[in-house]
Amino acid sequence: MNIKDAVRTLFFKETQEASNHQLYTVWGEQLASEQVLTEYPRPQMRRDNYTILNGLWDYCITKNSNHPEVYDGQIRVPFSPESVLSGVNRQLKPEEFLWYRRSLLIGHKFERRRLILHFGGVDQSCEVFINNNKVAEHLGGYLPFSIDITEEVFDGENILSLRVVDQSDTSYHSRGKQKLNNGGMFYTAQSGIWQTVWYEWVPDCYITSIKMTPNTERSEMNIQVHMNDYRPELKNKRIIGIEVWEDRKQVQNFTATGTDFLIKLDHGICWSPENPFLYELVITAGEDRVESYFALRSVELKKDEAGITRIFLNGKAYFQNGLLDQGYWPDGLYTAPSDEAMIFDIEQAKALGFNMLRKHIKIEPLRWYYHCDRIGMLVWQDMVNGGEDYNQLLVGYLPTLAPWIAGRIRDHHYKLLGRGNAEGRREWSIECRRTIEHLYNCPSIVVWVPFNEGWGQFDAKEAYTQIKELDSTRLIDHASGWFDQGIGDFESIHNYFHPLTVKYKKRAVIFSEIGGYAFYQQEHSYSWKVYGYKIFLTEQDLNQAYQKLYREELKKLYVKGLSAVVYTQLSDVEDEVNGLFTYDRKICKVAPLTDWIHD
Repeated sequence: MNIKDAVRTLFFKETQEASNHQLYTVWGEQLASEQVLTEYPRPQMRRDNYTILNGLWDYCITKNSNHPEVYDGQIRVPFSPESVLSGVNRQLKPEEFLWYRRSLLIGHKFERRRLILHFGGVDQSCEVFINNNKVAEHLGGYLPFSIDITEEVFDGENILSLRVVDQSDTSYHSRGKQKLNNGGMFYTAQSGIWQTVWYEWVPDCYITSIKMTPNTERSEMNIQVHMNDYRPELKNKRIIGIEVWEDRKQVQNFTATGTDFLIKLDHGICWSPENPFLYELVITAGEDRVESYFALRSVELKKDEAGITRIFLNGKAYFQNGLLDQGYWPDGLYTAPSDEAMIFDIEQAKALGFNMLRKHIKIEPLRWYYHCDRIGMLVWQDMVNGGEDYNQLLVGYLPTLAPWIAGRIRDHHYKLLGRGNAEGRREWSIECRRTIEHLYNCPSIVVWVPFNEGWGQFDAKEAYTQIKELDSTRLIDHASGWFDQGIGDFESIHNYFHPLTVKYKKRAVIFSEIGGYAFYQQEHSYSWKVYGYKIFLTEQDLNQAYQKLYREELKKLYVKGLSAVVYTQLSDVEDEVNGLFTYDRKICKVAPLTDWIHD
C-alpha cells in the first residue's frame, strides 16, 4: 500500500462505519416484487407460448437435505439470497441447503405438446422436483439447463421446488471471482437461482438449437437446425422453412429437407460496432416456429501495410479499445436489476469511446449478448475459472514483479496452479465446450479467453486446440496476463505497475489488462476500503491521468504495434474503486475519449 492509499484508508475508516455500505442502482430502487426481468430470455430462439416464473417464491435454508415442512419466507427470483434485491440478504454456507418452492398452474395439458422448463442459471448445483418427485439435477452455476416436465405435471396446481448446494470457493468447481470471505479483487459469493426461470409449450417434435456460421467474403450464412428427435431415418426427410429479413423486407423464403442450410445474400451487410446490422431470421419445422437473428462478421489476424500483425475485423485492421467488465451489481450481485440496467452499461461504455467489453470470468444472460449485438459492442468472453486454492505469491506477486519468470512456468504441473484434482480439470473442459456451444451464435463475441492470470490454468495448449476445433471463426487469448505457453493468437500482457512498452513479435500484441486507476467517491462506495492500482485523491487528477494514458502513452504504442487494450474497469465493484463508474452506476468519473488514436 502506498502513502496515498494508507492516508485514504485511515481517513475513511475513521469517518465511516467499518461495515459495508448498501448501495442501490436506480433500477433496483424502482423494482416491483412481481414484475422482475419479464423479457423473453433467448433472443435467438424466440417463441410466443411461454410463461416467465420470476417473482416471489417460498424459500428456506436448512442444515439437512430433507424436504422442509415450513419455509422461512419469500425470495424474489432470480436474485440470489445474498443480494438485497432478493429480500433475504443472507449468505448460503457450503454445508447448508437452499430450498425454493412455488406453484405451477397448468390450465390444460395440450395433446402433442411438450412442456419445457428452463433455468438460465442456478449456482452451483441443484436438484429439481415436481410435486416432490425429482425430475433433474444439474451441476455448474453458469450455464443454462432445460427439463421436459410434460409427464410430471397435471391440470391444475403443481408444485415446483429446488434444492441447491453451493461450495463456492471451498471446492474446485467454477466460481469466477466469488469468495465467501470477500475483499480486494474478490467479491461476495452468491448462490441459487440468478437468471430467469420460465416454461414454454412446444410441439412433440421441436427445434432444440440452431448453429449459425458466417462467411463474410462470400456473403453466406450456414445454418444447422437441431431437433429433439435425432432418429437418422428422419434427418433428411424433415422439411425446414427459412425466412430472412433485411430492414423489414423479406429477402429469402424457402423450404428444404435436411439439417444444414446455406443462405446466400446479395451484397451482404457486415456487422461492426459502427454498423451493428442484424438480419432477422424465422425457422419453421413442422408445427414449431422460432424467431432469431444473425450477422455477417469476420475476425482474424493479418499483417498491416507496415508488416505488423494486427486484429482485422471484416477484412480491415481494427483497433479494439475495451473495458474489463465484471458483471456485478451492488443490489443484485450477479443479476442485473433490469434489462435497462444491462443496456446502460453497454451504451455508456460506447459513449465513453470504447468498442469492446471483456466479460471477466462470468457468463451473462443471453439478453446481455443480444444488447451487445444490436448496440454494436465487441465482446471478449472469458471462461469461468475454478480449481483449488491459488498460491497468491505464484499467480499474483511473482508475475507482477518478475514477468519474465512467469513466462517460463509450464502449466502441466497441475498443483502449482490449483488444478491437482482430475475431476475438476475434466469438469472445466466440459464447461468450456458447453460455453462455446451456448454463445456460438452471438456475433459480438470475437475472442475466447480460457484462462486468466493462471487461476486454475492447466494444459492451455490443449485448451487452445480444443477451442479452435469447436470454433475456428474467432480468436483465442489462451493465457491472459501471464503463464504464456507459447501458443494462441496474442502476446497477452497485464501491466498495472511497470512502464507500458510494446515489443513486436509474430503474434498480435495486446494489453489485456491495464489501468486500474482508483478514486473513492464518498456516498457511492461499498465500504471504507480503497482497492486499486493507482490511487487518486481528486476526480480531476484521475481524469487527467486517464486522458494522458490514452492520448500520449497508448497512442504511441499503437503505432509500434499494439492491437488492443483492455482498461480496468467499467465500474467499481465492492472494495475496488477503479471503475469509470461508481458501483451504483450513478456517477461517471471521467470524460469521454474522442478519437484519441488519430488526433
